[in-house]
Amino acid sequence: MIAIGGVIGAGLFVGSSSGIATAGPGILLSYALVGTLVVLVMRMLGEMSAAHPSSGSFSAHADRALGPWAGFTIGWLYWFFWVVVLAVEATAGAVILEGWIPAVPQWGWALIVMVVLTATNLVSVGSYGEFEFWFAGIKVVAIAAFIVIGGLAVFGVLPGVDSEQAGLSNLTEHGGFLPNGPGAILTGVLLVVFSFMGSEIATLAAGESEDPQRAVTKSTNSIIWRIAVFYLGSILVVVSLLPWDSESITEKGSYVAALDSLGIPHAGQIMNFIVLTSVLSCLNSGLYTASRMAFSLGERGDAPKAFARTTSRGVPRTAIIASVVFGFVAVFFNYKFPDSVFLFLVNSSGAVALFVWLVICFSQLRMRKIIQAEAPEKLVVRMWLYPYLTWATAALIVFVLGYMLTDTEHDGRRTMLLSLLVAALVLGIAFVKERIRGGRAAAGTAPAADAAASASASDEVPTR
Repeated sequence: MIAIGGVIGAGLFVGSSSGIATAGPGILLSYALVGTLVVLVMRMLGEMSAAHPSSGSFSAHADRALGPWAGFTIGWLYWFFWVVVLAVEATAGAVILEGWIPAVPQWGWALIVMVVLTATNLVSVGSYGEFEFWFAGIKVVAIAAFIVIGGLAVFGVLPGVDSEQAGLSNLTEHGGFLPNGPGAILTGVLLVVFSFMGSEIATLAAGESEDPQRAVTKSTNSIIWRIAVFYLGSILVVVSLLPWDSESITEKGSYVAALDSLGIPHAGQIMNFIVLTSVLSCLNSGLYTASRMAFSLGERGDAPKAFARTTSRGVPRTAIIASVVFGFVAVFFNYKFPDSVFLFLVNSSGAVALFVWLVICFSQLRMRKIIQAEAPEKLVVRMWLYPYLTWATAALIVFVLGYMLTDTEHDGRRTMLLSLLVAALVLGIAFVKERIRGGRAAAGTAPAADAAASASASDEVPTR
């Protein structure tokens, strides 16, 4: 359920309308392209995580395959991404809750939501899993019901509903399937790619499951149908129920507009409840993910050692508190400096998803050789057509990153430049840290060369 919930993010419900307005029905190709990319990346990650389950997931794999600088850099960038997401989702949830109960101000709802989910994560990993199970369950039922009801309406067999504008003809009328030209597909990719972030959470959570190898294998193998049904299936229903250029899609949001077109009572409030569930799920998972990444960094000496300490229930309390404190600070910036500091935080973390996927590609190229040399029996999940498909995936990610630099209309260029700036800063810190660590190791060999050399050799043997 964590794997399923990780795929259905709030971005699917909220962000799809801008993609439809930009690419028309061709947004299906954008979703299919990014979905294929995610399936391939998850296959690579599944191969590494099934062989070596870890709460640090791809950061721990990059540490071993590419070097400590890679694990440090991608781990902290990923942590940064999720603590910013905490602020974004807390604010989105607060807006909905304030609309229902205006007596409590927005900042009050954001505080309440953050505190409740922090407490949930602090109790035990089991309580996180229980909450996420129900959150994911609501999202799955909602999307499945939407696809069934919408599909019946598209084919004109939904009883009690008269929707004259619904039909597969909406895919080709109103300017054709690609009303804004083939180039809009790539622009659509930039708009939808970040709604897929979260698929990799299952590989982090698997590290704390009873049977990590089985959990990783199962979630990796099911990624194809999850993306096909929840993303492509639901978006196909939306663009079939309504003309892509309908004003209601941009005014109300794609899913609310689609439900409204069927005359379903209280469609807006129903969708607000589903979006709120997705927001809470994303907050819950975001805090879990950020804290586990901080825990893994602490274990490897790339973060304060306190981050690696756990309670008697196995909960990394310090890592959770540190992550949520940064989240609270980001929420404050969102209310105090929304158009300056907070906008910088959001834009500078925007391309992290693509950076993570690229590092996974290069890690898998190296890790496959390590696994084959050390324990080939652990290759229970294998990347297809290795290494050719891995290189092709990496090339596609680089192409998308490059295309972002040309996108000035949807802030792609600003997002890319600020994300590169933050990545360069973290990478610089990683190299400085390595030089300091190397200097200390060299200084330690002087008094007792033999003993230190022996200790150094044992340190260099990968134990993770």
